[in-house]
Amino acid sequence: MSVKTQFSIKDLENLSGVKAHTIRIWEKRYNLLEPERTDTNIRQYDLLNLKKLLNVTLLYNEGYKISKIASFKEPEIVHIIESLKEVQKESYALQAFKSAMFDFDHKLFIDTLKEVKKEKNFREIFYDIFIPLLSEIGTLWQTSTIDPAHERFISELIKQEIIIHIYDLQKQQNTASSPKFALYLPHEEIHEIGLLYANYEILFQGYNTVYLGSNIPLNNLKHLLKHYDNLTFLSYFTVKPDQETPEQYVERFYDTIGDLKTPLWLMGAKTQNLDPEKLPKTVTLLANHQELKNAVSSLK
Repeated sequence: MSVKTQFSIKDLENLSGVKAHTIRIWEKRYNLLEPERTDTNIRQYDLLNLKKLLNVTLLYNEGYKISKIASFKEPEIVHIIESLKEVQKESYALQAFKSAMFDFDHKLFIDTLKEVKKEKNFREIFYDIFIPLLSEIGTLWQTSTIDPAHERFISELIKQEIIIHIYDLQKQQNTASSPKFALYLPHEEIHEIGLLYANYEILFQGYNTVYLGSNIPLNNLKHLLKHYDNLTFLSYFTVKPDQETPEQYVERFYDTIGDLKTPLWLMGAKTQNLDPEKLPKTVTLLANHQELKNAVSSLK
């Protein structure tokens, strides 16, 4: 499958946050964009138009009038944005990461992250930048504004960054201590970033973990209880389970491991509407990573 390089005006609206009607006005009045036209006279925008609109939107959101922006040459726009990155690091970083995604440019991702690290630690980067970025990318993917290839590219770069920080923490861990948490994704679930960061957060607070990763059948979990006592299992439901309800999955979890006292912590999109009253008392629902952070802290 070819990678998406042509975008509709609705795509541009989704990506920039600027209404399609406004984009048409900017295009007609100020010649900001130069779309091609299909045989049926439908606008199609290439990557250059997309990136220009993202730049224009950043300046517009910083208080520049659109008439003033339209008078700038492209090098002037780039120069102003470069100067803004010193005072608007989060906005600049979000735009740069999106540009890196569309160009499959790992160097831009790394260079941008390097600049952000001068002001923020990794936890702040994840909460302030990566979470908003991933949330936006998820919406773009669901609306077919971006290809799966774009989403996977940027997600893998973020995963690599989390893994690097996990490795740094693991080097400092007391390996003689028993793990407190076992983390896994349900069978056929592959969306791993949320679980990876949960692993980082737990390690950061001083607890050891057993990290099993993605696509784990339930019958694999009971073997852990033969090796470790007092484990808390943590799982992250993004799109799975889908052949049964989350409540049915929880019931099958306890039937499989054979220990009704084992705590199970659940996170992810598919857990958001669950009723705690309909789940065993040993199940803890966590709406986000901030709640996970607080829950782990409360154990101390």
